[in-house]
Amino acid sequence: MSLVVVKVGTSSITQPSGALDDAALAKLCADLADARAAGHDVVLVSSGAIAVGLLKLGLSRRPRDIGTLQAVAAVGQPRLMERLRDELVPHGIVAGQVLVTPFDFGHRSQYLHARATLRRLLDLGVLPVVNENDTVADDEIRYGDNDRIAALVANLVRADVLLLLTDTAGLFTADPRLDEGASLIEEIVEVDHALEAVAGGRGTERGSGGMASKLAAAKMASWSGVRAVIAATDEPGVVVRALDGQPVGTVVRPRATRLSSRKLWIAFARAAAGRVEVDAGARDALVRANRSLLAAGVRGVDGAFSVEDAVEIAGPDGRPFAKGLVRYDAPALRRVAGLRSADLPDGAPPEVVHRDDLVVLP
Repeated sequence: MSLVVVKVGTSSITQPSGALDDAALAKLCADLADARAAGHDVVLVSSGAIAVGLLKLGLSRRPRDIGTLQAVAAVGQPRLMERLRDELVPHGIVAGQVLVTPFDFGHRSQYLHARATLRRLLDLGVLPVVNENDTVADDEIRYGDNDRIAALVANLVRADVLLLLTDTAGLFTADPRLDEGASLIEEIVEVDHALEAVAGGRGTERGSGGMASKLAAAKMASWSGVRAVIAATDEPGVVVRALDGQPVGTVVRPRATRLSSRKLWIAFARAAAGRVEVDAGARDALVRANRSLLAAGVRGVDGAFSVEDAVEIAGPDGRPFAKGLVRYDAPALRRVAGLRSADLPDGAPPEVVHRDDLVVLP
């Protein structure tokens, strides 16, 4: 038996008007039921709350301000959950809603509590429906990135497969809407900058992800040892086929070396608030010796970050090679940059970024 996290995007389950697409929802729920009937555990991550809320409130465009977005999500979320429940009931499936934000994955007690809740729901035969908690999220809702949430959930529940469902057959060599010669990329061993460039930017007006967001989520899953599949929602039997390893969509292989949940969160779920430039010696200590970053190795500070913010760490060539949670705010770090530990002011943290809060990136 395998465990799959299935994420479905807004454009895959709504009509151009923003109304929920009944046929698409019915097909999705039938696919989920087939996977469960085959003995697999399933967790669903569903977008669409904001699109549904826009329609209910008579708004034609996605608002830009955070307060209105949260209000729209509050209206749309219950309706989305109600429709999913209605489609699952004929299959004898009980759905349970779980609301999360990326913040929940970065704190150990919250992380363990979320894992226990999801595991217990699965043990009880419930199909968990996970959504970003749009009504209270702050920075995250600006991206509305349920693809990222799905990758974090896949790590959380130790899934075997992350299935990212969208309105295209997978990742293509170019945008198939613009280039007739574009071909499907069937398998990816390593997500690199070239592939990220191919993925492009944002998707639809009603949604907020697009292929770039899905590729980023697949990369996160790969780094946590989970096989990721990007495929079309309307592909016949897509969930079972992805679980069985049959040819469908674009497959991103899991990496042999896995990041812990906390380091996955630091690397991919926290936006960098600034940059710290270090010398060659500090770079070697971080990359080769798994050391913490000390003030002596800091050569430059860029940005207006606070304590515990995420920062990029760049070498002498200016290229970021790591990311971590900083123990100084920007003004304080500028004052101690280059100082040996023995010369730091009383009470100053010995580490700028502790190795437990640091991720070396490819």
